[in-house]
Amino acid sequence: MKIQGILTPNIVPFHEDRSINEGELRRYVSWLIDKGVNGIYPNGSTGEFIRLSFEERKQIVSIITDEAAGRVPILAGAAEANIDMVLEACAYCADFGCTAVSVTGPYYFNVSQESIEHYFRELAERSPIDILLYNIPQFSNEIGVDIVQRLAMDCPRIIGIKDSSRDMPRFMNTLGKIKPQRPDFICLTGTEETLLPTLLMGGDGGTIATSGVAPEAVMKLYRDWQRGDLEEAKRVQFKMLELIETMFAAGNFPEGFREGVNLRGFNAGRARQPMATTEMKHFLNIRSKLACLLADCGFDEAAAHCESESCGQVDFSASVAGVGQLDVETIVREVFGRLNSGS
Repeated sequence: MKIQGILTPNIVPFHEDRSINEGELRRYVSWLIDKGVNGIYPNGSTGEFIRLSFEERKQIVSIITDEAAGRVPILAGAAEANIDMVLEACAYCADFGCTAVSVTGPYYFNVSQESIEHYFRELAERSPIDILLYNIPQFSNEIGVDIVQRLAMDCPRIIGIKDSSRDMPRFMNTLGKIKPQRPDFICLTGTEETLLPTLLMGGDGGTIATSGVAPEAVMKLYRDWQRGDLEEAKRVQFKMLELIETMFAAGNFPEGFREGVNLRGFNAGRARQPMATTEMKHFLNIRSKLACLLADCGFDEAAAHCESESCGQVDFSASVAGVGQLDVETIVREVFGRLNSGS
């Protein structure tokens, strides 16, 4: 199954004791697939993979591949602390039927670019499953564009890259250096704020955390782009910005995204990193604003949690320059009012 379009880095629902809520995870994954996402991305940052044990990460992949049952491709995170553990993760992902794995550069210790290239060449030689490089320099060693190019040319097992660097020039350089020589090399963005620009420049899609909260909106943007309706795609991209910013503003990532899932009617529970008392007060204020944004996007299940005081703080004119307040509200309701119907 080809990896392209919108892949959802899923959150992991937890019980109150912070154990994995398998039933709710299955319900959530099926809901995402029914909403039309093009793939699922377990054990990513949004799924708090770093806070899970190795066995729990294995369990997550097992549950999701079983629930997906071949309906969509599964791109599983396989970022582990050393090469032997990465290869073990590659093996179990292959056994469970994943389409490919995503592997970051080595993390915690700074290593040379030469060492990073050697690391991925060894992985490519020994992995039983296809690999997407995962460039996220905020949390791991950056994988230089020249290294990506050499790996793409020399290693058939390395089939693409997911780039979360938030660096649009870098993404364009990657496209320009690799796509002409290897058109099948997959280039995904991990930054929803630049989703439409990367698609316009020849990217293949993205792993988009917001698609785990509002899959209808993100898939609408992707479908609009596919059929060439760029004006509509731009409107949705701009309106997504406030939703994204609000979820990040909740702090303690991915708590805002988890709460967005809760507001869509799931029982996601809290993240494994507990919040301080002061953080919780701020979070509750953000939660109400998030509920208002989701309600205004046509997701009625969130409306009951929208307090009028917080809802009044939502400024729809802020994200679309040159359009008046009334016009933007009209656009929002027209654009998002049809999402649940799939139009």
